Amino acid sequence: MAEIFIDNKRYEFEGQTKVLQFILDQGLELPFFCYHPSLSIPANCRQCYVEAGQPVLNRETGEYELDDNGERVIRFFPKLMTACSLDATDGMVIKTHVTSELVRRGQKDILEFILINHPLDCPICDQAGECPLQIQTYKYGPEGSRFEHKKVHKPKRIQLGPRVVLDAERCINCTRCVRFTEEISKSNQLTISQRGDHNYPITAPGTEFDDPYSINTVDICPVGALTSTDFRFKARVWEMSSTPSIDITNAKGCAVDIWTRDNLVMRITPRYNPHVNDYWMPDAGREAYKIYNENRISRPEMVVNKDSIKTSWNNALLTISEKLTGAETGKTLVFASAYASVEDNYAIQQFFARFANTTVIYVPDIKPGTGDDFLITDDQAPNSSGCKLLGINEVDADQAKGMIDSGTYETLVILQEDLVGRGIASTESLTQYFSVYLGTNNNSTSRSASVTIPITTAAEHFGSYVNVDGRIQRTLPAKETLYTDRRLDLQMSMGRLDHYGTRFDNWVSDNNKIDCIPAWEFLVRLSHEMNLEFRYNEAREIIDEIALKNSSFAGISYERMDRELGIALQDQPSKELNPA
Repeated sequence: MAEIFIDNKRYEFEGQTKVLQFILDQGLELPFFCYHPSLSIPANCRQCYVEAGQPVLNRETGEYELDDNGERVIRFFPKLMTACSLDATDGMVIKTHVTSELVRRGQKDILEFILINHPLDCPICDQAGECPLQIQTYKYGPEGSRFEHKKVHKPKRIQLGPRVVLDAERCINCTRCVRFTEEISKSNQLTISQRGDHNYPITAPGTEFDDPYSINTVDICPVGALTSTDFRFKARVWEMSSTPSIDITNAKGCAVDIWTRDNLVMRITPRYNPHVNDYWMPDAGREAYKIYNENRISRPEMVVNKDSIKTSWNNALLTISEKLTGAETGKTLVFASAYASVEDNYAIQQFFARFANTTVIYVPDIKPGTGDDFLITDDQAPNSSGCKLLGINEVDADQAKGMIDSGTYETLVILQEDLVGRGIASTESLTQYFSVYLGTNNNSTSRSASVTIPITTAAEHFGSYVNVDGRIQRTLPAKETLYTDRRLDLQMSMGRLDHYGTRFDNWVSDNNKIDCIPAWEFLVRLSHEMNLEFRYNEAREIIDEIALKNSSFAGISYERMDRELGIALQDQPSKELNPA
């Protein structure tokens, strides 16, 4: 196996790799700005300098030449090399800043050049606290600057598009944003304008940066040059807690991090998952913070004398129990949902299996032509594949509308489906039924239902979803509800750790808690009211039961989902869900 020596330590490697990526893969540190593992390598920031050399091979004997001490003779390149573009070769010797004064000086000089015209506005910059330039200047930069003159001024607060703002003075010309639009999103909407110390990224005259993946450029910007319109000046990174989750706005299920402060979701960013989304996510997925924060249903509601009023959980349970108990056999129609988790769908499926001839269906939400060949799918829901694998009957919108209008049923139970908003049912048709809506946000269906039950979103519960490729992933609660406390739940994310391992929790408010519970928990409470044998204490019990009873989910567990970044299920659904 090929070997390489880095700071006097021997490592082995296989295949072709760049020196910088190999160093990072070993958990070692080497500063850089322009390099990104999923983009091309321009080597224009020069920050990843190393000394590199090769052992001298005697061509006649085929042996390495040795010095007087019996060590290999190393012939170093005459100048410092950029590790990002340097191919690792057998026997190569690398010196980083750890062992080379020349490298340390080179890194310091590069940072001094970068900072010549960079504004020192860290206290008001959105990138502060997670800025590679700020961090590397502290670690590797000079103590001061020898350049004492007026800095070059460039355009500020440029609205590149609806979602991205540019501060050109902060740009260090790493070109990551330009390469992203050329190589990943392929919109080619950004380019570098001007020359020398006056250049910066910009769109063509008369155009805007409306790439559906535009905010990814904010994520990969190593400074605060690009900022998100929605998140700009809203919170500091050290004030927020980060929780791993998935994107619920389409069927791809991109891995994401949910950033929360004071029980509000402040932003959503992509989380690396090589099986699903690499380092990226669509902009639409970031707007899920509105689903988690705004227009939420909090506390049960009932229609009394044509007026919707808040009610107690006990009263809602008693009312629903009486209606379901008194309903004729086969007169209840239940809508499961591709927007709900595997656990909630399984729970509603199993709960109503205790009632004879109850019909349980789900309606896919597919909009042909809205997807692309990347991370946006025609399927608008995150769990259509999960419903299919659970064996829930699939009907299209017209069939569902016909079932509602048929007059066959007396009671409707609707899980997280805005039937009125989707045109599957009308307000008038719902009012003819005793209808129960279990949902997260107020909508046309919640306002038409006889009883509305508030349930948790993906940001508030443990739940799993099967994406369009048949990969099951899970969410963890990032927000508290009225009945949870992240200080007591060890799986919920707290604030950052300080030097001594003490958590500094920067949440200062206990407000913004929604009065809601997971749908499966509501069904457990309802079973108590109706004296049914239906008992779960936590979501983990449900997923374990599914793994035992459904061969499509055999062997799955939350631990495996975490460890393997999701699990590829053997019985994958049809790829027709994403015809793009």
